[in-house]
Amino acid sequence: MKISARNILKGTITEIVKGATTSHVRIDIGGAVVTASITNEAVADLKLEKGKQAYAVIKASDVMVGID
Repeated sequence: MKISARNILKGTITEIVKGATTSHVRIDIGGAVVTASITNEAVADLKLEKGKQAYAVIKASDVMVGID
């Protein structure tokens, strides 16, 4: 897989919550969980399922930081 994004996090799918048109896919990347919102069609095309290895690919122009 060759892509321009530099933030590629490999992990294991822990949960897929399907909605009417989109799914929330949770990927455990070694103690932290990343959640992606993707179409149900993409879930089907990629044959995503709980326990399968997957990559969270993050490409963002902004990262916000907050404190209490």
